[in-house]
Amino acid sequence: MSHKSVSRLMTVNPPSSAQGPEEVQKTIHRLVGLSIAGLVPMFDREKQLFCHKLKKTPNGLVQEGISQRYTVITLLGLHRLEESGANSPIEIKPVFDGLLANTGWVDNAGDLGLLLWLCALVAPERLAEVARTLNVQSALARFADAKQGRTMELAWFLAGLSHGSLANPKWLPEAKQLAAETYGRLIENQGNRAFGHISRNKSISGIVRGGVGSFADQVYPIYAMSKFATAFGDSKAKQRALDCGENICEAQGPLGQWWWHYDSATGQVVDGFPVFSVHQHGMAPMTLFALGEAVGSDFTPWIHKGLQWIANNELGLDMEDGSANLVWRCIERPKSSKYLNVAAGMLSRRDNQTSRDNLRVLFECRPYELGFLLYAFATKTGAENRIPLDGRTTA
Repeated sequence: MSHKSVSRLMTVNPPSSAQGPEEVQKTIHRLVGLSIAGLVPMFDREKQLFCHKLKKTPNGLVQEGISQRYTVITLLGLHRLEESGANSPIEIKPVFDGLLANTGWVDNAGDLGLLLWLCALVAPERLAEVARTLNVQSALARFADAKQGRTMELAWFLAGLSHGSLANPKWLPEAKQLAAETYGRLIENQGNRAFGHISRNKSISGIVRGGVGSFADQVYPIYAMSKFATAFGDSKAKQRALDCGENICEAQGPLGQWWWHYDSATGQVVDGFPVFSVHQHGMAPMTLFALGEAVGSDFTPWIHKGLQWIANNELGLDMEDGSANLVWRCIERPKSSKYLNVAAGMLSRRDNQTSRDNLRVLFECRPYELGFLLYAFATKTGAENRIPLDGRTTA
């Protein structure tokens, strides 16, 4: 796809918006404020980490587990919040230092990539130290997710290498070569614009599952290839990112849904549900903003349409809960039907996201969801809409 084909997409199939610019701005401002408040009860002060999830129970909202991965992503969002001129409700440096003090949790290339991404933005002067400590050069040969060719994790690693080189070009002498090798493995999973979940050449599970990719398997490569193209001047990577970006925009649902599973061979949606709130307010926006910056195009019509789904969705239920300062996780079908729905979509070659049977809301929220929301939108609220945080207690 070329820049001209993006213009064709905007001309031939322009997404409509029920909200005007001022209403969209108010929605973004409100969601940013909600995220700031909502992250505080997700933080475990004693462990200096964010929880795995906050779940609605008969006894109220309850934390479950802890997650270094979700902590890294959430810090990306909080750092972006500070870049906007606002104060983070959680002090970033002690949490970041704690993640680096004991790196035993980094046992895959994806988490290593996320940590490099965060380090590049928060403390680029420490990138060389992190590279030595975690033996970044051997990651592709050492970690199972890289050897298996897992799309999301390879994309995270590529994003980390690219951000590292953008922030500090001398941080790793082998950075360009390592990034090129990672990019090469990643694009093996790209079919007709869309990405599959895992390499089809390295395992039995790859043969079975490799041809179908989730929405995460689309957006993270788009983001990573956009940054890779910017960092290393690779026009082919920019083109591939653009191809996949156009595909998800063409597939966007009538209510702004970012659908869940794609056939990499055709680019078609093979199952729509779950529809995740984080895709609507976080992952798709941050990815399309990054793609737009890389190729010089404007994807805000699709971004804004996706935001509308939060309040105007299949169930007519506002997923934004202002009283809890959360956006509920997703609208889903019963878990048992997931793979049947994917199989049906593959066999019939139809978009089976049209079925509304047995839909329900999953009443939980994970900190990375609000972290990606902040990463996407914290710097886009406008000077007149700065988030007031005076008097907030930092954890």
